[in-house]
Amino acid sequence: MKRLASVLVLLGVFWAQTSALDTFVLRQPGSNYVTGTMTIHNEEHVVDVHVRSGVYSSDTIFDYSHGYIATRLFSRNACFIMKIRKELIPELQEIGRLAFERQMMKDVYSPNNVWTQFQSGNSVLGRLKDWILYGKHIEQLCTGLPLYQLVATEPRENTDGCASAGIPSILGLQICEELIATES
Repeated sequence: MKRLASVLVLLGVFWAQTSALDTFVLRQPGSNYVTGTMTIHNEEHVVDVHVRSGVYSSDTIFDYSHGYIATRLFSRNACFIMKIRKELIPELQEIGRLAFERQMMKDVYSPNNVWTQFQSGNSVLGRLKDWILYGKHIEQLCTGLPLYQLVATEPRENTDGCASAGIPSILGLQICEELIATES
């Protein structure tokens, strides 16, 4: 009987860990200044990030069940959407592990950066078929805003016109406007 009770307690602990929300406070590297929060919704396979840092303020959703990332940049009043590519974006459990390590080792600062670009004149307003594809979390984040498709690119030397988003000190998203060469 004791064995059964201990197994049930152990299963309850594991169930609580997998079904619970994990929330992390994101601090600026080298200081105690809080720049944002990140919540991992394990059951829904969603990571919700809120960054409040002046012109760099953003909300980002990593929706692993639909396979998309959406970032709302408040300075640009727009949403930027990218398909999750496994070679660029860590798995849900890995993001949780990195966030936990970051909280424990406050002086560590080694974010991965994903460089992306978009075409400035190429936006759409979300339609029903878009929201079915992207899911309800991204719909709630981006409804009423122009949507831009992001594509991964190589890091830039000139970062003028680029915006930073993502998860501070864990996974940076560098969002840059595509530079189109003009003939002179």
